[in-house]
Amino acid sequence: MENFMIGHYAVFSSEKQERDFKNNFWGVEACLLQNEEEVEKLMETKKKNDFHIGIHFPLRSGVWSHRDPQYLSLNADTYKASYDYMNKELDYAIKISPSYVLIHYPKPVVLDPRVDWHGWGWRFSHPTEFICASDFDKESFLKKSRNFFHWFSHAAKKYDFEPIIELDAIPPYLYEQNLLSVLLEEYPMIKVCADIGRLHLQDKIDCNFDPFAFLKSIKRHVTQVHLWNIKVADKVEYSHYPALPNLIVEDGWADIEKYFNILKQCPVKPRILFEHDSSQISKSDLESCYEWILTMQK
Repeated sequence: MENFMIGHYAVFSSEKQERDFKNNFWGVEACLLQNEEEVEKLMETKKKNDFHIGIHFPLRSGVWSHRDPQYLSLNADTYKASYDYMNKELDYAIKISPSYVLIHYPKPVVLDPRVDWHGWGWRFSHPTEFICASDFDKESFLKKSRNFFHWFSHAAKKYDFEPIIELDAIPPYLYEQNLLSVLLEEYPMIKVCADIGRLHLQDKIDCNFDPFAFLKSIKRHVTQVHLWNIKVADKVEYSHYPALPNLIVEDGWADIEKYFNILKQCPVKPRILFEHDSSQISKSDLESCYEWILTMQK
């Protein structure tokens, strides 16, 4: 379990830390903490227990107008403001000495118009967080992506953290034309977080997307996994449900074992962040979740 993690979103929950975290876990991930007091709680607990901290950007909420900076924006003002914000937030966040910083990519999300993203409830916090692929040509997407990868690599060197991208909705530019592999080869510092819940949801609603083939294509760059399950059949249910061995694939749950058979081929054993809502299950089921994932990594 030395590569296991839990996350704290909005608040640093002492109750969750006590229930979900084990002494041999690698660390915790913090995201959108709502005030300075929550940051201090995180740091005080780290001093007592000596774990690693990762930042699921941003560390603080309320500093930017939306959930994520829009560093691919076609609007010049938004584009500049996004980089200004990212630089300012890193200047603040570095005080907690994060081992890594994870940022959602791409932003805005570039949506394939063949897919009914909204009908299936893909989450966007604001209409400016997505753009149709027909309005964002490949050359512009690639140029702005290179700018972001360059900035992220430079920031990682400056502040000494591992830079990680977590993929949001994955556009055809990245899985049909192999642009992501090209970018990752050009900027080898940048690693990837594979989000199992997102991959599964896109698999079920996007008939052009093969999550297993995609994961295989980027496996050498994956250093982190966000693990949660979701049931997608006639409707979407149980978002951020824990990955349990008794959940049946044929009922619409993600094939966790199939994903881990690919993840075992990564050159570096990925960290596993349990990005689930553990309050949905019992303590014994939570232990079952941990033990199952531990077994599948062997």
